[in-house]
Amino acid sequence: MSIILLEKRGPIMVMTLNRPDAMNALGEEGDGPAIAAACNEIVADPEIRCAVLTGAGRAFSAGGNVKAMKEKTGAFSGKPHIVRNGYRNNIHMIVKSLYNMEVPLISAINGPAIGLGCDVACMADIRIASEKAKMGVTFLKLGLIPGDGGAWLMPRLIGASRAAELLFTGDVIDAHKAAEWGLVSKVVPADELMDEAMALAERIAQQPPQALRLAKTLMRHGNTASYETIMEMSAAAQALMHETEDHLEGVDAILEKRTPDFKGR
Repeated sequence: MSIILLEKRGPIMVMTLNRPDAMNALGEEGDGPAIAAACNEIVADPEIRCAVLTGAGRAFSAGGNVKAMKEKTGAFSGKPHIVRNGYRNNIHMIVKSLYNMEVPLISAINGPAIGLGCDVACMADIRIASEKAKMGVTFLKLGLIPGDGGAWLMPRLIGASRAAELLFTGDVIDAHKAAEWGLVSKVVPADELMDEAMALAERIAQQPPQALRLAKTLMRHGNTASYETIMEMSAAAQALMHETEDHLEGVDAILEKRTPDFKGR
């Protein structure tokens, strides 16, 4: 059974973490390549304008497979240099492929998102939580540190102080606290979560796909690149967008006071 299921709904791809009996725990051998392949498939499809990531069953993801840690199997097996490669070639593939995906990504957090699962949810551009969701970066409770890049990501999302509090205490917070802290942008009833996520994805999917992907790329590079670098990238990207049919369609739609129909050309 693959860790990830894909369901194409028009211009939107729904990605479902699919290990419900283990609360969608991650880190088994092959998880990284499977999720990376799914992300590559989405990016390669010009019809896809947005993706939604959620979890099967009652959890988004309980994080790393604690049983595998105990048994030292999968990504957690072998001597330190082997475990290092397990992180680099498996777990890191999960988070990197999600974070670097050109298509805008929404996390629909349907239940607990803990440890690695929390960081996976946070790789998305936008996060919506069910009232049943809980989030925590509980690595220290296992005698570990965030081995998945969370120490880089979390301060950028919620600020250094709150990121430190979340990591150093190992506290698990509810959906409303997550919204207050900026980990998620919206909290909705559990039975409305996917409807809300899909409605948002559909609004995003109405945008011109080439410009949409480039806009996301600029935002991602904006986390690390200098102001001058982003300005140069923006000028070059904008020059390309001026040559697209979608740009002309957008201009015409405004002048004609109608809804644009972007074709990705």
